[in-house]
Amino acid sequence: MSVDTAALKTMANRLRRHSILMTTEAGSGHPSTCMSAAEIFAVLYFDEMRWDPKDPSGDDADVLVLSKGHAAPIQWAALKEAGAISEDLMTLRRFDSPLEGHPTPLSPWVRVATGSLGQGLSAAAGMAWGRKLDESEARVFCLLGDGECAEGSVWEAAQFAAVHGLDNLTAIVDVNRLGQSGPTAYGHDVESYARRFQAWGWDALVIDGHDVDALRGAFAKARNTKGRPVAIVCKTFKGKGVSFIEDKDAWHGKPLKKGEEMDKALAEIGPAEVSIPVPARRYEPAPNRMAAAEPRLTPAYEKGKEVATREAYGAALAKLAADCPQVVAIDGDTKNSTYTEKILKVAPQRYAEGYIAEQNMIGVALGVSSEGKVPFAASFACFLTRGYDFIRMAAISRPKHLVLTGSHAGVSIGEDGASQMALEDLAMMRAILGATVLYPSDAVSAERLVEAAANTEGIVYLRMSRPKTPVLYDNAERFPVGGSKTLRSSAGDAVTLVGAGVTLHEALKAADALAKDGIAARVIDLYSVKPVDAATLLKAAAETRGFVVAEDHNACGGIGEAVMAAVNGRARVEHLAVREIPRSGPPTVLMHAYGIDADAIAAAARRLLSA
Repeated sequence: MSVDTAALKTMANRLRRHSILMTTEAGSGHPSTCMSAAEIFAVLYFDEMRWDPKDPSGDDADVLVLSKGHAAPIQWAALKEAGAISEDLMTLRRFDSPLEGHPTPLSPWVRVATGSLGQGLSAAAGMAWGRKLDESEARVFCLLGDGECAEGSVWEAAQFAAVHGLDNLTAIVDVNRLGQSGPTAYGHDVESYARRFQAWGWDALVIDGHDVDALRGAFAKARNTKGRPVAIVCKTFKGKGVSFIEDKDAWHGKPLKKGEEMDKALAEIGPAEVSIPVPARRYEPAPNRMAAAEPRLTPAYEKGKEVATREAYGAALAKLAADCPQVVAIDGDTKNSTYTEKILKVAPQRYAEGYIAEQNMIGVALGVSSEGKVPFAASFACFLTRGYDFIRMAAISRPKHLVLTGSHAGVSIGEDGASQMALEDLAMMRAILGATVLYPSDAVSAERLVEAAANTEGIVYLRMSRPKTPVLYDNAERFPVGGSKTLRSSAGDAVTLVGAGVTLHEALKAADALAKDGIAARVIDLYSVKPVDAATLLKAAAETRGFVVAEDHNACGGIGEAVMAAVNGRARVEHLAVREIPRSGPPTVLMHAYGIDADAIAAAARRLLSA
């Protein structure tokens, strides 16, 4: 649609007024950063974007990711003026309002939570990739602040978008010069930002971000650019429109005071009476958007055969992708070790190489999940710690599906040494609100838990091991989330041995050794670490004299603490874990040295029973 330039200028001032009024009423917020972006919001929502204010789904419509999430008030104001939301803007930041201080999916117009800076472009790139897969014409816009461009993840995302030719993605950088505590690194040197985007393979345009016609022209050029994404670098002024705030330091996150201060600011902006209707504008339905299929797998492994769970993961992922068009994969340049590469044989178009950029990999997975996909993102488990803030923000985003797979966990990886050994990942993932944590011990359970992950809502973490381990289970065995498997049990059990992954196999060996001494040991496979099977553990607490828990993880936050929380003091727990920084060596040597092998488990059981 064609909107009068004067009307858009007036709308920008109207949005400024709303931002001031909202934050003053709330007594907190960031009006100055909203004011620098007012023309950008006015042009995007009321002229450039093709969207339907009555449908927040974003299907066959353009979407905006507000990476500079502290500018949420002006987004709420624009949505209100467009008729997309009915909430009273004066409820900003109230406990009973979806208009939060930073964008979250409590508002249906927010696809991913932002506010932890430097993450929005990764999510936007994931959305753009998903739309490419569907052959959708709909575009993705991402508004960044100049301050957050100091985050390396922004440039990880820039590389990903360029390498994958995401010409349906437009980044807008609001270069208002001022950060929270002082000027940004490059101030108003807008050309430096443009050069950086160009170096990563983007087209970059430099404009006056308060010039409505310049914005409209830049968006038109971006829409017509093929083969690469476009960055529109906007020179703006923080607090634009109010003389005592504009381009002044110490106004970040500071609302105006009620009374003379607010009144003076509103008087300088002017009355800004305008209404711009926003009719529904959509694209033709995406031609390649296929209906989702129910994820189902049928393992076909020979009992006793040795198969690494990481290899079973790759095989299961490929089988899922062959039957389920919603399944996609991304990997951090480890696909020949995580076996994610197996998807390339059945659905190469649904694989994206993330390269060595784990933060962006997680952000892209979150973004593509908002396009109705079921993403599996994989790397070595230790490297996922690099992206923990992305995982934390993903939880706030409440994704329908997001599967993270960490392989090469623990000292059992062997000679590569401590830098490659994930010993913190279970604690990390158990701490994520609402996350599911699954840890298979053989190929059958690995395949079944991949299936379970694809069917489980929210964030799911799959922990895979490097060593080959014997197949323990029949192919028909099921592994529901929240369950466990009791592999050895008798009425005379004296002690319960608990393991998962490689330590389950050590627990079975320990049970055999104890049996030779006439000690009956129950063995539990705690494949569901979160939620944990408390009922089975409590039953074992009542029927045996205590637990020996062995895990290829450090002593904090892993399986041992999950068991202790579940039994809640009803039984003694001997907890075997890695308690010092490990060194290189063969897996069997390391597991023995750090006290998590069969010998250590059997010795701990004898100690417990003799106490």
